[in-house]
Amino acid sequence: MRNFLLSIIVNWISLLVLTYFLPNWIQVSDWRAALMAAFVLAILNALVRPILMILSMPLNLLTLGLFTFVINALMLYLAQYFVSGFTIQNDFFVIFILAIIMSVLNSILLSILKGKNN
Repeated sequence: MRNFLLSIIVNWISLLVLTYFLPNWIQVSDWRAALMAAFVLAILNALVRPILMILSMPLNLLTLGLFTFVINALMLYLAQYFVSGFTIQNDFFVIFILAIIMSVLNSILLSILKGKNN
């Protein structure tokens, strides 16, 4: 449960940062929409992403793990359909780059937050 809440917080901060620095690519109407999008992303990452990772394992092995970014982009794309006030420019390249940036940002934020908890 603690990791799930940490995931929501990290996704929320990442979405707010991306919205601030890349307003042409991603729009969030307010902080509540960002929080709801972070919650939906956490649910999708907990339920749908493991299934997609198992199904795409051969392709992921073939691309040396880079296909994971495509799956992360798909999670972002799906999240915008469940949350009103959260939109991403409907271009695969943009969503793919956002997924890469968000993965890096989430890794940095997780290392900062987990470092303070220990």
